[in-house]
Amino acid sequence: MSEPSTKPYLIRAIYDWCADAGYTPYLAVQVDDYTQVPMAYVKDGKIVLNVGADAVRNLQLGNEDITCGGRFGGVAHQIIVPVAAVIGIFAKETGQGLVFQGQESTPVGTPADKGEPPEEPPPQGKPTLRVVK
Repeated sequence: MSEPSTKPYLIRAIYDWCADAGYTPYLAVQVDDYTQVPMAYVKDGKIVLNVGADAVRNLQLGNEDITCGGRFGGVAHQIIVPVAAVIGIFAKETGQGLVFQGQESTPVGTPADKGEPPEEPPPQGKPTLRVVK
């Protein structure tokens, strides 16, 4: 018997942390053949979903699938996201959360998402110390 994946447990943990802190949990999803979301809202094969209690109904964070009902453009949709398709889960307000390994996207909340230049790499060479009085 194979060992169960930690991914659904980590998704539930970050979701609970967001709810406890009053943050809005968002799921970043790589859309595949098994993902049921409104395709009009998919960009570059990905979609970001607000899964907060105010945005969805009947949310089920299962070990295989995440399901809920949601509205897009005022139209109700049934959402089904395989856990394997989840790229990450994060708090909208802070960008804190988890990005799962093996995904080919830029982690959510990185400077690339915010239009900021990437941080300067650390200087190379021998470190120096100086006395500050």
